[in-house]
Amino acid sequence: MGAGHSHGEGQSRRRLGVVLGLTAVVFLAEVLGAVVTGSLALLTDAGHMLVDVLGLGMAFFAAGLMLRPATGRRTWGLRRAEVLAAGAQATLLTVVGLYAVGEGISRLADPPEVPGPELLAFGVVGLAANVIGLLVLHGGRHQGLNMRAAFLEVAADALGSVAVIAAAAVIWTTGWTRADAVAGILIAVIIIPRAFFILREVLHILLEGTPPQIDVGEVRRHILSRPHVLGVHDLHISLIDSKMPVLTAHVVLEDECFRDECAPEILQDLQACVGEHFEPAITHSTFQLERAGHARREHLAGLCGASDDAPGSRRGRLS
Repeated sequence: MGAGHSHGEGQSRRRLGVVLGLTAVVFLAEVLGAVVTGSLALLTDAGHMLVDVLGLGMAFFAAGLMLRPATGRRTWGLRRAEVLAAGAQATLLTVVGLYAVGEGISRLADPPEVPGPELLAFGVVGLAANVIGLLVLHGGRHQGLNMRAAFLEVAADALGSVAVIAAAAVIWTTGWTRADAVAGILIAVIIIPRAFFILREVLHILLEGTPPQIDVGEVRRHILSRPHVLGVHDLHISLIDSKMPVLTAHVVLEDECFRDECAPEILQDLQACVGEHFEPAITHSTFQLERAGHARREHLAGLCGASDDAPGSRRGRLS
């Protein structure tokens, strides 16, 4: 299983490398085009492309870090580099989108002259490169948050190029130069919600949120349905990266399970249970098995502790 992960992540990194090279070339072309034409749409898309070059560069670097093995200091390796890279990409995209909205509103009031034919040529070049990038990333777009963020970035670039082409066609055929500012604002409208969506997902992982596809209540019910299981408490499910859920739980068993030495079989059954019945599969699970008597004593100790700490308790009056 580990080798399969490494092969898939290595392939994802190669895809990212190809698209990073394409995006860098398009960015340079659009900077040149923005200087030549003075187009806000092209400048905004160039700014978006710069963010994508930085973002894809971070994604490429993070994909390499994720391949590093675990160590004594980092027992999960550097798998969360993917999440941090995606968060940085989303933050940069938000900044570019907000700038484009402000500059677009300003240019609607005082539109500069923008040559339509030149703008159209640069828009076509950008769209062609983005379509190639989408084809390269298409097969790996479901391989983690990093790849999904990269695919969405390039998809937004393609839509931005379409907006540039549409603005160029309007300016060329009608002379309405405000079309450039409108296109710039539309590109920003595409960018900002996508950036917020990625940021929300990043924060969910960093705050140890439950994977959205997994229902904790359903997991609890499934564990309780196993033979000899009396109770479940301290059940936690979180994500190490966007595709690796982990589970920890205390499971209360009938006392005779420990006398009959069948607890190891039950542990194996529980791990298979959560590893096979849920999507994504919870392949990293840790169960602490407890006797019913031990669980009752812990529960009573917890109640006594809460009582002792309550206002007006015996401990409170003595102190």
